[in-house]
Amino acid sequence: MRTGEAGEDKDYVQSLVRGLEVIRAFSPYKPRMTLSEVAQHTGLTRAAARRFLLTLVREGYAETDGKLFALRPKVLDLGFAYLSSLPMWEVAQPVMRDVVNTLQESCSLSVLDGEDIVYVARVPTARVMTIGLSIGSRLPAYCSSMGRVLLAGLPPAELAVFYDRVKIEKRTPRTVGTMVALKEAVEGARRQGWALVDQELELGLRSIAVPVRNRRGEVLAALNVSTHEGRTSLDTMKTGFLPVLLDAAQRISAALPQ
Repeated sequence: MRTGEAGEDKDYVQSLVRGLEVIRAFSPYKPRMTLSEVAQHTGLTRAAARRFLLTLVREGYAETDGKLFALRPKVLDLGFAYLSSLPMWEVAQPVMRDVVNTLQESCSLSVLDGEDIVYVARVPTARVMTIGLSIGSRLPAYCSSMGRVLLAGLPPAELAVFYDRVKIEKRTPRTVGTMVALKEAVEGARRQGWALVDQELELGLRSIAVPVRNRRGEVLAALNVSTHEGRTSLDTMKTGFLPVLLDAAQRISAALPQ
């Protein structure tokens, strides 16, 4: 449900929504903010922002020096409560480490959330990509390999909703630029069972992804490996990386509880 729909639902707790908006206002670019900045970022009045901030401080989710506010580590409890509820999270970690040791490239696991993918597990290499990624990072689903795999696994009705809402932007000259091209790419991922994206998200960045399924064959998550175009050819990604990823996804699926 979106905020605009709250007025017709008596079970909708708007104060909770606003409290979450206050938490989300903090970011790597704004880790510490004044009361006025929080109010501006959230659209709240200063009085309302002050109440939410002081409540977060009292409950240990935020701190203040009297002028600036910042989140405290306790906020991580909210995210890790979700991660610990994922049956594949602990199962996937050792398998992903095996992938990294074999291919010497970073390996990630993500789920779909609206128009984005959200990273729920990641095993990096020592190499540094331009895009800094970690658990909780978001990327647009339409131009990422994991996004295409996750979209390919959606029921037709849910996929239609995604197409209605998504806004396609050319992040690089190689990014799909039309809805027709996007639909063809997603259908290709569904048909072949994997997706390869070549520099659509960022120039120089290539990634290949496969689905992780439950015992009923439903797509739960996507597993991928990213590399640099100067280091790995497209052919190597298909013939060398893909078999390793498919085996890893199968191992994760087989270890999931029924």
